[in-house]
Amino acid sequence: MSELFKTEHPLKIIIVDDSEFSRHSISSILEAAGHDILGEAANAEQTLEILSSRKADLIILDVVMPDVTGLELAKHINDNFDNIYIIMISSLAQEHIILEAISAGASDFIQKPFKQSDLIISVEKISSQVKEDKNI
Repeated sequence: MSELFKTEHPLKIIIVDDSEFSRHSISSILEAAGHDILGEAANAEQTLEILSSRKADLIILDVVMPDVTGLELAKHINDNFDNIYIIMISSLAQEHIILEAISAGASDFIQKPFKQSDLIISVEKISSQVKEDKNI
């Protein structure tokens, strides 16, 4: 990967998507950009398990998942954890879904399929916000 995409401030990230292919693809892109992937989860239960033992800066979260939707999980995370940013991803990009994602606490929304550069740009915006939050 080009040095152009290497981050100056690596984030601790959890990838949440019921698609194993999507999780691995996102992880590969973000690891190559220099970020730390704390874990991958296929559902809400696995996500909360990771969060119980690790402090994440960012969660990349799919909207459509079995049992608990990404929107419900985002709301739960925002209500119960401090200083975790969320980027929602989905092939559903109707305006009401995007608005629900923002209402649930998402900092950004990316429509699938997405370009690698779109993901990197979104994550780098969050990285800048985390840097400001931590006064780095």
